[in-house]
Amino acid sequence: MRHDIVTVVTGSIIDDDRGIPLAQLCRVCGLPADEVMALVEEGILDPQGNRPGRWIFPAGSIRRTRTAKRLQRDLEINLAGAALALELLDRIELIQARLRGADSSLSRRR
Repeated sequence: MRHDIVTVVTGSIIDDDRGIPLAQLCRVCGLPADEVMALVEEGILDPQGNRPGRWIFPAGSIRRTRTAKRLQRDLEINLAGAALALELLDRIELIQARLRGADSSLSRRR
């Protein structure tokens, strides 16, 4: 007898040009609104809009929120520590992107 395991994955396509509202970010990340608001207050997230009910977050906020919460859970650091870690990770990504750009321009010159 053959038993196949099927994994069903569901998701939503998020248009980065439109962004996502607070309620959707909360639902996708499994967080209450007050925790997302704390991330905004700490500078981890930077929504557009003048109040929480009108906040629109860039699509990258999902990854950033999940990373911040994982840092808190796994390393037991507070939000200020998570904000600092995320800032350093952002800088590393920027440096790596610049290095990739420099590598590709050197390759073209050869």
